[in-house]
Amino acid sequence: MSEAPTGAEAPPQPGDRSVAVSTEEQRRAKVERLRAEGVDPYPHAFPDRTHVEEIEAKHDPAELGEGEHEEFSYRVMGRVTGKRGHGKTAFLDVRDITGTIQAYARRDVLGEEAFARVEELDIGDLVGIEGPLHVTKRGQLAIGVRECTLLAKALKDPPDLFHGISDPDTRYRQRELDLMANADSREIFKKRDDLLFAIRTHMHEHGWVELETPVLQRMTGGAAARPFVTHHNALDRELFLRTATELYLKRAIVGGFEDVYEFGKFFRNEGMSPQHNPEFTMLEMFVGGADYNGVMEFIEVLVASVVQKVMGTTVVERDGVEIDFAAPWPRVRLRDELLREIGLDIYEASRDELAEAAGDAVGPDDDWAGVVDTLQGKFVEPKLIQPTYVIDLPIDIWPLVKVHPESDRVCEAFDGIVAGMEIVGGGTDLNDPVEQRERFIKQRERQEKGAEPDPHPHDEEFVRALEYGMPPASGCGLGIDRLLMIMTGAKTLRDVIIYPAMRELGG
Repeated sequence: MSEAPTGAEAPPQPGDRSVAVSTEEQRRAKVERLRAEGVDPYPHAFPDRTHVEEIEAKHDPAELGEGEHEEFSYRVMGRVTGKRGHGKTAFLDVRDITGTIQAYARRDVLGEEAFARVEELDIGDLVGIEGPLHVTKRGQLAIGVRECTLLAKALKDPPDLFHGISDPDTRYRQRELDLMANADSREIFKKRDDLLFAIRTHMHEHGWVELETPVLQRMTGGAAARPFVTHHNALDRELFLRTATELYLKRAIVGGFEDVYEFGKFFRNEGMSPQHNPEFTMLEMFVGGADYNGVMEFIEVLVASVVQKVMGTTVVERDGVEIDFAAPWPRVRLRDELLREIGLDIYEASRDELAEAAGDAVGPDDDWAGVVDTLQGKFVEPKLIQPTYVIDLPIDIWPLVKVHPESDRVCEAFDGIVAGMEIVGGGTDLNDPVEQRERFIKQRERQEKGAEPDPHPHDEEFVRALEYGMPPASGCGLGIDRLLMIMTGAKTLRDVIIYPAMRELGG
């Protein structure tokens, strides 16, 4: 083992910029000099590399002891996040997706030309480092540089890689800078991947079948939402980005499938807010042979399971409050909750009586169902912090769900509320083709009376499919973005959607 070079006990600290930062003009000039010297500043590959996390898992610095360990050699690829020069030695912090490791280069080992190129590196450059493992005097793992390859010259000065980016507009519009500078953001999107994998694994282990239905649809249906419209040139007709997958998945159930689901992007041409993005990810699923109790039981176990796998516990903290996703979740009837909150029985009260209780939140075009829905959002949901199902909802808002035996004003539908937000909604699916056609017609009439009538017809092909017979089923849609938002404590969907929709600057 060789001794540690002078200065090894004083490695660069995170964000250390003691070496002068180059301007963009200087960085571009460096690229031209390298090319003139026959060096490609953007080589094609750097194979056979090892992640920092793997190196740290394999080696205990205390067991190895201080100094260089030639028997262990590694190739690491990452971004230079810190740099310091000490005469004949240069220190770098090199960060990959799994962590950061120190690299030190010595003039007497590399030679004048290679060492000079290390000194020419700038914060933000991508490099490949190869060399033996080293333990510093501070007991930290490092790589002694035997070869340093510039993999991509950064032409712009990166953001503050130590303190991160605080301006939200920059974070959302230039997510690459946010990911580069903010470890918390990188962690959120790693957890998003973990969440999707955990859900798919759970579904597969329980015998579910994942289907893929069209994103471009001839007719809209399955959600009361305004679609995005596009034009198919070859077919010379309008198509719509899907607002839901419900009608297609149910047609698959008619065909013989039972427990089916689909992960996918959904598109609703509506407003934007911290809880709404026009493009979002949802899990839509149907339990064969079950009513809404069956799908509620399945989804609460699913969510509890995946939160446990991703977070290591079913309990997460949001705004200083602990939220426990463990099943079972309590169920409350909307009728009972509103009777307690406003003193009116929604099964008996008129539209105007309910509207008076709702106040300014109700518009003149809102009918009874619309007013009740507003009351739910105003008086019930904000108080539900722990996972809770609100059940038996206005039937006119749920045209694909079976009527409730207690009242023809409501149906066997539910909303799953967590932290005052709806994360899942569903119900017992209507499988009577005659009633389904009548409900579609009634929904059409209701929409035409509203302020923004839906100009797109519902899918008659779905009713035709029902005429062949669909077995009992219940389904729901789980909002992945909102679930992740609650799990990670994020304040807005923009923190969990890697490239969220943004208004034009100045708009």
